[in-house]
Amino acid sequence: MLQSQREFKKTLEDTLHRHLTMAHPIFRELLDPSARNIHLLRKVAMQGYQLTRYFLTYVEHLFFHCPSPAFKRALLINCYEEETGRLSRTDNHVTLMQNFIRALGVSDAERDAETPLPATQRLIDYRLAAVRDPQRYHIGAAAVMIASEGQNLETVADEARHELLGKVYGLTEKDLLFFSVHQKEDVGHVAQGLALVSTLCVTEQMQREALEAVDLTCQMFYDMYEDMYRHYCKPAIAVPA
Repeated sequence: MLQSQREFKKTLEDTLHRHLTMAHPIFRELLDPSARNIHLLRKVAMQGYQLTRYFLTYVEHLFFHCPSPAFKRALLINCYEEETGRLSRTDNHVTLMQNFIRALGVSDAERDAETPLPATQRLIDYRLAAVRDPQRYHIGAAAVMIASEGQNLETVADEARHELLGKVYGLTEKDLLFFSVHQKEDVGHVAQGLALVSTLCVTEQMQREALEAVDLTCQMFYDMYEDMYRHYCKPAIAVPA
């Protein structure tokens, strides 16, 4: 049944909040003060960097193909901030992520040599394919503006993950600027995404596809952390000689 715009917007939001990636065991490992697993944090950060490198590309495509002038301007502002950091008075957002990784003791050469794990690459490719296809615009917008930007809104006991990581690993506010900037901005970006997608989806099929995109993207984020957990946390099984 086709939902009203208001009803559908609420259903999209409920679908986003049904998934909590911070419930994944990898975060218990990362946030354990007694463990202070800096090696794991470095590896997780470098996988996160693989996503960050593509984010402006996603938003650029959403801006270019946007069928609504009202929403197009908001996407242009998003692109401007991602590229320059002028609105937050910080820096290019990829540069902010690079600064975070350097604060963890990772060299630029080591960072650039890192490659996406399979689940990380699947998440990258899924969103790229969606935003590049004007016929799937509502799917790309749901995947990027709602499911992806919504990841930065999760908290534990009212504290964001970057705040918790800062306490465990002794990171400064400057080190964590990438995350604090996104935590503030993405509240607005998710709201824009909910408004845009609920406006665009005028058929039952479009609404179903957008909901599936939010659900699948959130699941792919969880799968990405699961892939990292398998590679970096679980001990290798010894093969008998």
